[in-house]
Amino acid sequence: MNHPHENPTEADQAVARVAAVDRDLLLLVDGTGHFRAKLAGSYLHHHQRPEELPCVGDRVIVEKQPGDGVGLVHALLERTSSLRRKSAGKSVGWQMIAANVDHVIIVQSCHVDFNMNRLERYLVMATEGGASPIILLTKTDLVPPAMLEAQRSAIRAAGIEAPILTLSNVTQEGIAELEQMLQPGRTYCFVGSSGVGKSTLINRLTGRERQETGTVSGTGEGRHTTVRRELIELEGGAFVIDNPGMREFGVMDAASGIAESFADISALAAGCRYRDCTHSGEPGCAVHDAISTGTIGREHFDNYQKLARESEFNDMSYTEKRRKDRDFGKLKRMVGKHDKRG
Repeated sequence: MNHPHENPTEADQAVARVAAVDRDLLLLVDGTGHFRAKLAGSYLHHHQRPEELPCVGDRVIVEKQPGDGVGLVHALLERTSSLRRKSAGKSVGWQMIAANVDHVIIVQSCHVDFNMNRLERYLVMATEGGASPIILLTKTDLVPPAMLEAQRSAIRAAGIEAPILTLSNVTQEGIAELEQMLQPGRTYCFVGSSGVGKSTLINRLTGRERQETGTVSGTGEGRHTTVRRELIELEGGAFVIDNPGMREFGVMDAASGIAESFADISALAAGCRYRDCTHSGEPGCAVHDAISTGTIGREHFDNYQKLARESEFNDMSYTEKRRKDRDFGKLKRMVGKHDKRG
């Protein structure tokens, strides 16, 4: 999928990056600034699956129109990383979140939002997509130091080795450390539930309050309470992607992400007596022994199993859906040939 298809060579075609998506319009940005574009008909004809369409952070080949004309996107360049989740509801498929992300900053409020199970879901999404996770605990002014330290300890006890940053938008403690971490040319995607302070933080990082806009604007500015994903370049040269709040989301095709995010369990599983051990009572199960001795927590292991089962189920559903789609496509072609003969 994600590779150039037309290989345009005309001088008016260039590489740009997707800053926002608004229905059938894209807001792109290059060295000259922001401009609008839409997908060429030939691209849409060959690429109809959600994961094949450009999302925020993608790099595309675009044919720029003279004046203020809407450009035409002809190709999607290879993604270095991609954040995606199972589509919401009962539909089986992907929803793209962002592409070409170097780091995923997982934001949780240490006041009321802190949730280990949700944190582990975000970690699976980040590592499966090829990005490095960073954990950011906000609203530290609302909890005593002992509670914050207990949350840090819970994260480390779960075998999570990602960097942990803490800050308060009220006292500004931790803001400078975050700013120093944001490197020029790197892309940081902020994810987390609504109300944890993502948009307030990004407004502070940009040094300005972003204006209310109902649709993609020529400046790329968006709403204070984020309802769409948006790529913003900071003054220091780093790129940040703000996201609408995501409290829950499904995982698909996440075997390697689960193995990496639950590295402590994966390492223990290598010592099980049987290679196909399910860790549900088999003799010589190193994981079960670790749970019995308290080396790993029962809740941590239960979440590992839940995510693994969910990913496997969604993968099977997606494979079945793709098979049915292919069969239906073959049937349509057969009917079309029959109608032409008739």
